[in-house]
Amino acid sequence: QVHLVESGGGLVQPGGSLRLSCAASGFPFGNYDMSWSRQAPGKELEWVASIDKPGARTYYANSVKGRFTISRDNAKNTLYLQMNSLKSEGTAVYYCVKDRGWWPRGQGTQVTISS
Repeated sequence: QVHLVESGGGLVQPGGSLRLSCAASGFPFGNYDMSWSRQAPGKELEWVASIDKPGARTYYANSVKGRFTISRDNAKNTLYLQMNSLKSEGTAVYYCVKDRGWWPRGQGTQVTISS
């Protein structure tokens, strides 16, 4: 059974940084692309970034390009999202997603960007 557990969220000021982690289990992590998505209050789910199986290629939404970095450690079955220069519109629940769809995904971690 796929199990994805996000961590690292919290409250940060605009311009600050956070690093999210996702611990994956229940499937061969290194055999799948992985993604991050987010859902802001009152808005639809939004794709944020994806990474290929070996971690060689990364893809970003225009809204985060140049500020966020997705990475993975296949030996640790862990996905990461380094978020820099955070903006208030980035306040959302961030989800780790297996492959490039919307499911399966974890329970999410709340990121709040506010002064």
